[in-house]
Order: sequence, then C-alpha cells, then structure tokens
Amino acid sequence: MASPTSVAAAAAAWDLAREGGFEVDFLPAEHRIGQMRRITRAQLRHWDLTTLTDDATLAVSELVTNAIKHGKGQPVGLRVRRSAYELRIEVTDGTAAPARLRSANAADENGRGLFLVAALAKEWGVSPDGTTTWCSLALPDGSS
Repeated sequence: MASPTSVAAAAAAWDLAREGGFEVDFLPAEHRIGQMRRITRAQLRHWDLTTLTDDATLAVSELVTNAIKHGKGQPVGLRVRRSAYELRIEVTDGTAAPARLRSANAADENGRGLFLVAALAKEWGVSPDGTTTWCSLALPDGSS
C-alpha cells in the first residue's frame, strides 16, 4: 500500500500533467526575472494564449522580483499551470514571511508590485505557510 505522502505527490504530479504547465527552480538573481518572463511567454504561445501574455508576464515579473528581493537568498520556484478556466502562477521563495500589499507614496520607486498583480488577477493570495504567492488569470472565452 502506498504511503499518504506518495499518494499526495502522485496526485499533484497528475494534476500538473492533466492541466499542463511547467515548474522551474532557480537561484535568486536579477537576470532570472527576464528569463522567467521569456519562459512564460513561450509557454503561452504554445498554449495559444497570447492574449494573456502581457498580464501573465507582468505578474511573473512582479512575483519573481518580490521573491528575489525578500527571499533572503533562498532558491526561488516558478510554477505556471493551466486548467480549463484559468492560468495560475505560483512563486515560492522558501521563507515564511508572507508577501503583503504595501502602501506606496507617489514618490516611492517600489512597493506597487502586489497592487499590480491584484489589479490584473482574478484572485491572488499567499499559501498558509507564507512561502508561496500566487495569482490566477481567467482564460479568454473559447480557449479551454
């Protein structure tokens, strides 16, 4: 009999395969932000979801940037998957301090990333353990 852990892992792998998507783990570095945007853009072309490219790559950029800046040097993970109704973007930084909306003044150069994600996304949130920030974008009609 399989252990509950192996059953859960198999179920998670099945969900990713059934829905489609990709995962990539990397060490935090500024040049990774552009790489993650390019990978996401290529996957969206493959899925014929180019209408989501601008919103999805902006969300990836903001979430990956937050993970690199606030992840305390921990490896970063990007997971993008598609279901029948939405595109889900998850970024993990391995630290328990959850991402949060901040108030930015007009003169501030930082602090608006999650506001942008919240404005673009159907919904967004943080995992209960604080290590993953995610958002979902609605798929355009007729793309499922």
